[in-house]
Amino acid sequence: QVQLVESGGGLVQPGGSLRLSCAASGNFFAINSMGWYRQAPGKQRELVAITVTHGLTTYADSVKGRFTISRDNAKNTAYLQMNSLKPEDAAVYYCNAHITRSDSVPANYWGQGTQVTVSS
Repeated sequence: QVQLVESGGGLVQPGGSLRLSCAASGNFFAINSMGWYRQAPGKQRELVAITVTHGLTTYADSVKGRFTISRDNAKNTAYLQMNSLKPEDAAVYYCNAHITRSDSVPANYWGQGTQVTVSS
């Protein structure tokens, strides 16, 4: 069984910073990619940032230059450093991982979500 556990959400003022963490645990062979998505009320879930093996990263245009995704392979953990936060960044942020399980079957996993609120 694979689990993704997120942490780091909360309330921050506009212009502030937060760092989200997502730790993968369980029995698996490899983590192929880890990423962050977000969903605001009444909107579809959207990609924020993703990092794949070998360190390649992709960002949504709306967060480029403000957010940074990173990954600690030794800890099976991904991070999302969010700077210069705007009210429109407020959403539930979900961690996603594409993992090759210990039985060699690739599978997609989601975290439980963490709320980010940007308000003065």
